[in-house]
Amino acid sequence: MKIHSSLIALGLTALLSGCQSLSPEALMQSGAQAFQAATLSKEDVKALSEQSCAEIDSKSPIAAANSSYSQRLNKIAARVGDNIDGVPANYKVYLTNDVNAWAMANGCIRVYSGLMDMMDDDEVAGVLAHEIGHVALGHSRKRLQVAYSTVAVRTAASSASGIVGTLSKSQLADLGEQLIHAQFSQKQESEADDYAFDQLKKRGINPYALVTSFEKLASLQGDHKSSMFDDHPDAKARAQHIRDRINNGK
Repeated sequence: MKIHSSLIALGLTALLSGCQSLSPEALMQSGAQAFQAATLSKEDVKALSEQSCAEIDSKSPIAAANSSYSQRLNKIAARVGDNIDGVPANYKVYLTNDVNAWAMANGCIRVYSGLMDMMDDDEVAGVLAHEIGHVALGHSRKRLQVAYSTVAVRTAASSASGIVGTLSKSQLADLGEQLIHAQFSQKQESEADDYAFDQLKKRGINPYALVTSFEKLASLQGDHKSSMFDDHPDAKARAQHIRDRINNGK
């Protein structure tokens, strides 16, 4: 199994920065957790994602199944797809004015009503395809490894009860918040944009919707009116990249 040295280094950095408040036993546990984070299995990633998503859901205003938001999202999702390389997608709407969307490695996909209010169906489909891309390309799993490393090291969680059993509800909520707000790399964002473009074309959805969705996001970016800009690159540049792909027929 390949070990992700950057994850271990991150864990050790967090470990050393907080060493004055940890006992020798806790330091040893934290070092073990930093290593463990780099070697999380698919089952561990799924379990952590499911419990973190459930904890975030429990603290969020979720649209009822019969609401206009949920019904609309279900129709859009049916066009984009309900399966991510064998992982069932689970869509829900959070009732909030914030403009955001995110996905976890277990197929948990959440869209904020503020985003749905400002975008048409094809544009929302483009955003969904982008978030699905992060899952399908393994970005979400890597982000969970980093987030778990920081949570586990900071709390010196014991590994005696297994990966999920070590984290309290507050720690799972912390993990979930880190998953939502942690940054993807510029390369990962570009890869997810390209994945979305290809998926829209494959499913007969106008890929130009990606351009207009990014342009709408760009109109908010300068004022930081959306939490999406905490972890996404410049929206105008993303719009131009997709426009170039359309013009080049690729």
